[in-house]
Amino acid sequence: MPQRLLAVLLTAVLLTLTVTGCSLKERICRSGEHPVKAVGNATGRTCVRDGTDPPSGYVPYPAGKVPVHVDDEWDRYWSDKVLDERGLLVSPSPA
Repeated sequence: MPQRLLAVLLTAVLLTLTVTGCSLKERICRSGEHPVKAVGNATGRTCVRDGTDPPSGYVPYPAGKVPVHVDDEWDRYWSDKVLDERGLLVSPSPA
């Protein structure tokens, strides 16, 4: 009996998440925050409150290219990119 009850509860939870549009994907920042990219570092980022400027050493992501969920298109794209203090891509140095 307990296994059946557990199966029913799990089904109800999954159905609720599907119907309400909740995502099981991990968000990069909490609600009311957005990510900013570290200057001169491919993997550095932090979250700041919406409507506030990035802290020193960070720049906003370019409009339309902001990662929202871990491992989404833009999260993967920015994982090896470096921005300068103006938010421009830094060219890789010649080998």
